[in-house]
Amino acid sequence: MELKDLRQIGEKLIKEISIIRHSPDIKNAIGYGAAGDKTFPIDNTAEEIILNGLKSLREPLSIVSEEIGIIDISGGGRKVIIDPIDGSKNAISGIPFYCASIAVADGDTLNDVNLSYVINLINGDEFWAEKGSGAFLNGKPIHSQKDDEFYLVAYEAQSPGKDIAGIMPLISRSRKTRCLGATALDLAYLAYGAISVFVSPSPSRSFDFAGGWLLVKESGGIMTNLQGKDINNIPLDLKRSTPLLASGNRQLHQKTIELLSKKK
Repeated sequence: MELKDLRQIGEKLIKEISIIRHSPDIKNAIGYGAAGDKTFPIDNTAEEIILNGLKSLREPLSIVSEEIGIIDISGGGRKVIIDPIDGSKNAISGIPFYCASIAVADGDTLNDVNLSYVINLINGDEFWAEKGSGAFLNGKPIHSQKDDEFYLVAYEAQSPGKDIAGIMPLISRSRKTRCLGATALDLAYLAYGAISVFVSPSPSRSFDFAGGWLLVKESGGIMTNLQGKDINNIPLDLKRSTPLLASGNRQLHQKTIELLSKKK
């Protein structure tokens, strides 16, 4: 599997999702995915496009996907971690901020991810990274923020009452804040330098952040848990495994950890 294969899948996603994203049935749940969340038609369509694209490669692959769960293609092989629609709530609500995320790994942990692809399903922007080769937006190299100012802090609040209270020291120091609702796309824009820090206090699952992790790393950023501990050995599975803290650079990351460790 190569980057060009993922980009071909992305091209199909943009074409098909643009047709259905304003469908009157988009808000009607059709079941529950393997990760336990409600599945909507847009999730199902995106996953089918990605799976069909992967099957057409005729390679042995092991799939971890939010909707279908864990399946093997051609007996299983390289691991592919998929979030067909990251930002499903945005998608079904008509809010134009969501993406598809695909990460490819040669092993079973986050550190084994060596190729990632995130496509903004509204404007078609393609973010990708290959281990050791940098991060890119539409083919041009991107780099995360270089200084240690909190220009824009983005966050995810799965449990707002608890999550927001815990990150108030950081939010209070930021010039601007955003809760955008699509973790992989948040991480992609952090890699691009548009977001200084991204924080998600509640545990996330690997398909939420696997693609974004490599983008952040290859752009010069850093991603750990909220205490600054390494998450590289997180298993690539369906379980909620770790809170996330990503920053544009190590100095900014350390400042963030110090703020979050302050007594409330």
